[in-house]
Amino acid sequence: MAEPHIRRLAGGTLRALGYLWALPTTCVGFIVAVAALLTGGRASFLGRVLEVHGGSVAMMLARGPLAGARIAAVTLGHVVYAPSRDELERSRSHERVHVKQCERWGPLFLPAYAIASLWAFARGRDPYRDNRFEREAIARSEEVP
Repeated sequence: MAEPHIRRLAGGTLRALGYLWALPTTCVGFIVAVAALLTGGRASFLGRVLEVHGGSVAMMLARGPLAGARIAAVTLGHVVYAPSRDELERSRSHERVHVKQCERWGPLFLPAYAIASLWAFARGRDPYRDNRFEREAIARSEEVP
């Protein structure tokens, strides 16, 4: 009965490939995480994701280019940022969908996300709410209890 072993091996291999494929975006996420930690932020791993809150992350979300969109959290690869621990908890299922998207799209995720926002904007729609990646994250996070 080698079948369960083969499934575990295949699953582990696919998981490792997902990490590698997402690594360029995750590296950007780690740079932002270091900046947050140096400015008083906090970070901890929850499963396979580094969650970061406070410090420069809170400032960036409150006053940076994303401030007008009222975004609660941001995902870069396997790193998720939010202004507070409470906001991380509230947005966790939504942001985990973005982690999976990044594993699928790898280094193409950020350009594809930007193009999806521009496409929505060009059609007179909301570049955040009508972005295909956000619609998927909203739908899938609502499925999780």
